[in-house]
Amino acid sequence: MTPSAVLESALYAEDLDAAEAFYGGVLGLEKIARVGNRHVFFRCGGGVVLIFNPAETIVPPAPDAKLPVPPHGTTGDGHLCFAASADEIEAWRSHLAGKGVSIEAEFEWPQGGRSIYFRDPAGNSLEFAEPRIWGL
Repeated sequence: MTPSAVLESALYAEDLDAAEAFYGGVLGLEKIARVGNRHVFFRCGGGVVLIFNPAETIVPPAPDAKLPVPPHGTTGDGHLCFAASADEIEAWRSHLAGKGVSIEAEFEWPQGGRSIYFRDPAGNSLEFAEPRIWGL
C-alpha cells in the first residue's frame, strides 16, 4: 500500500498572531480554525497547513480529552513548499515584495523548474516552486 497524498503539513510558531496575519493576510490562505494559543489551521488547495505553538503541543492531552492527539513539536526552522507555475512565481515575487517579505534565495533547478525562498515571521523557510522540479 502507498499513501495517495499528503493531507496536512505542519509548521511551528510561538507567535500565533503573527503566523495568522502572515498565512492569512500575506499568503491569502483561508483560515479553517484557531484554538487559543495552541494552533491555527489554513486550507491550501486540496490540503491543510497546520501552524502549531510547540510550547502548547508538547504537553500531553488530559486523560479525558475530547481529541487526545499525541504530543508533538519541534525546534528550529521548518520548511514548506507551495506549488506555483513560473508565471505565478513572478506574481508571488511582486506580491511578497509589496508586503515587505524578502526573497532569501532563487534559482533554476538543474533538472528544470524554478524556486523562490522566503521566511515566515517564525523563521520557517517557505518556498514557491514549479512542480516539475519533482517531475510532476
